[in-house]
Amino acid sequence: MSAPVFNESQPNGGNPLEVDVNAQYAGVEFNYTYIAFCGFIVYLIIPGLGLLYSGLARRKSALALIFQSILIGAVTTFQWMFWGYSLAYSRTAGPFIGDLANFGLKNVMSAPSIGNPNIPEIVFCLYQLLFCACTVQIVVGGAFERGRIVPSLIFGFFWATLVYCPIACWTWNPNGWLYTLPSLDFAGGGPVHIASGWAALAYALALGKRKKTPGDKAHGRPHNITLVFLGTILIYFGWFGFNGGSALNGSIRAMLAAFNTNTAASTGAIGWVLVDYIKYKGRFRVVGACSGVIAGLVGITPAAGYVSVWMAAVIGFITAVVCALMDDVNEWLHIDEGMDVFKLHGIGGMTGSFLTGIFATKSISSLDGATIASGGIDGVGIQVGKQFAEITAISAYSFVVSLCLLLILKYIPGLHLRVSDEEEERGLDLHQFFEENIGDWEVHEELTKRRVQNDTIVAEEVLSSSTSSQRGNESGKTEKTV
Repeated sequence: MSAPVFNESQPNGGNPLEVDVNAQYAGVEFNYTYIAFCGFIVYLIIPGLGLLYSGLARRKSALALIFQSILIGAVTTFQWMFWGYSLAYSRTAGPFIGDLANFGLKNVMSAPSIGNPNIPEIVFCLYQLLFCACTVQIVVGGAFERGRIVPSLIFGFFWATLVYCPIACWTWNPNGWLYTLPSLDFAGGGPVHIASGWAALAYALALGKRKKTPGDKAHGRPHNITLVFLGTILIYFGWFGFNGGSALNGSIRAMLAAFNTNTAASTGAIGWVLVDYIKYKGRFRVVGACSGVIAGLVGITPAAGYVSVWMAAVIGFITAVVCALMDDVNEWLHIDEGMDVFKLHGIGGMTGSFLTGIFATKSISSLDGATIASGGIDGVGIQVGKQFAEITAISAYSFVVSLCLLLILKYIPGLHLRVSDEEEERGLDLHQFFEENIGDWEVHEELTKRRVQNDTIVAEEVLSSSTSSQRGNESGKTEKTV
């Protein structure tokens, strides 16, 4: 059965009032049904990140991070509909960026997609939109607990345009320079993880460190580990669609990519927990296990469709151990990137991309019946160098452009990136939201008032007792004198 063929005279796939636009996909519908399902579960990564970030933050700023996960998805959707998709996946793109041939999703409907002719372009567009939204949501983690929401949304819109879309074009558009090099990136080690990690680092640098208030022992500690766990589970589940769907078909290669996803996440959890077990002398951390899962997922992202199951286990384990050993990276760089986006996604993404160049093998990539990709394990050592080209180019581009964009926004009147010191001390939730309902604030405030009252009563009693005792001593001295 031949695949559908793109017809330049009908770039939208045909007029549905005149022809049956579904007929060209007869017999291969399972491909786009599978990709659509993968796209639906990829969406769960977005609220998953919101819950994860919320749990990691302090209680007084937790609501802001849940809210941003909703708005980032909404803002990115419109960016993608206007020009994002065209800049990344235009058929007439150059090696560095696309054009506006599909501006406003012009002609994006039932024609065979640029990713796989067995997938209608509207399905491919939706799937890639959710990749972009997840990436922007990862980036804004660099601003937690001191970044204003409106500027972060504006930054997200322009970051997707100026950073994500060009890098996606380099990596996945058949005309892109990394695609033709080729560097091997199955599901987004470069456009998603390396790019977001370096952008979050730039965000943290532009904002400066959080203010530590006197007696703030919980600075940088999670306020709700249950939310961290729940967010991680949603991300874990969504990642099956993230990696499993990146084959862009319903082939055995796609099924193996899903299997590799679970394998790497599992060994990632083991690797990070092992480091914690040694570091904390036989004790564990739930946050460490969750971080290990995410590190394993990040590491396997570029490699999922190129490596065997056992090599996926190795990649997950190594990536998690490397990230866990980078625990002091904030101190080394003199920054305050409290969500560890750079450590998990930046360093983890670079590690995964490097290991992909070593362990990629054509015996796995050919499972889709078409792709031949080899790495060092097949004797193609030059592939490691090509992976370095991807790592250095994406790292430099994302960091420099992100920092320039942030500095421009920082000095635009009304768009200052950071809340005031007083607002930061009170918390982003009280400052930026009408309803502050992470927990029961009324009960919290009432308990605080009672605690203050009790402290005042105790202090008065102590003072009264001290005064009475002093008077008694003076009276005794007087009697002895008489």
